[in-house]
Amino acid sequence: MTSRHAIYAGSFDPLTNGHLDVLKASLAVADTVYAAIGTHPGKAPLFSFDERVALIETVAAQEFGKDASRIKVVAFDGLVIDAARKLKASIMIRGLRDGTDLDYEMQMAGMNETMAPELQTVFLPASPSVRTITATLVRQIASMGGDIRPFVPKAVVAPLKAKFKSRK
Repeated sequence: MTSRHAIYAGSFDPLTNGHLDVLKASLAVADTVYAAIGTHPGKAPLFSFDERVALIETVAAQEFGKDASRIKVVAFDGLVIDAARKLKASIMIRGLRDGTDLDYEMQMAGMNETMAPELQTVFLPASPSVRTITATLVRQIASMGGDIRPFVPKAVVAPLKAKFKSRK
């Protein structure tokens, strides 16, 4: 039996409970899940690539135990389909929060299918408790000193607070 490799692309800036929910569900459909951090030279993320890798790996170890070894964190730039091909992934994981996400993701899946018919997009619905979470809103709440604990894994709370404390 061949192993199934999936790619789950995002900025993970910061890793949220929503990302964690999708990663957990991804482990049920793939043997290896690549958490692919998109890098863009024109954008300045809050957390460096290395910091995001460390947070994902730490949280995965805490949340998934031995299954954490099935999650590999990688960087990519350019098209996610090119990254998927390079990693020999046959599944692209996309999380859905609501109908707006579905409309956008369906368009993207159609475009990706035209360019990479060998890559199957798998939509994973977010659990109700995490559907409202976005990394953008988490950053905004953190920047104003709000309580981010309901929205991010425990290991992310202190580093996220520190980012905004150091900016003041």
